[in-house]
Amino acid sequence: VQLQASGGGTVQAGGSLRLSCAASGRTASRLTIGWFRQAPGKEREFVSVIRWSGGNTYYADSVKGRFTISGDKAKNTVYLLMNSLRPEDTAVYYCAADSSIILSSIRQSPSYAYWGQGTLVTVSS
Repeated sequence: VQLQASGGGTVQAGGSLRLSCAASGRTASRLTIGWFRQAPGKEREFVSVIRWSGGNTYYADSVKGRFTISGDKAKNTVYLLMNSLRPEDTAVYYCAADSSIILSSIRQSPSYAYWGQGTLVTVSS
């Protein structure tokens, strides 16, 4: 499985960005695809995830109500719409995927076998 993340950029606080993660490979249609982020000097943290089967979505408390994850199965692409961005949202955002993750592990980065290259989001105050 290959993942291609895009859509990062620089935006002022309160603005919006939409990230995309395009998945390819033989199991792309059965994946759980998530977004993680890593700010300078900090550990990678969970942001959001969507399961292709059932469409269930989950969010970190820090982004709930501001970010929306969605997927287009026809394009094998997952989107992360980020509204009301804050300077603390500044980070490199990574999409990750796996074909077999149990719910209790869905927010843990070691659970994901496949990773995209990351896209930088900078929010200025």
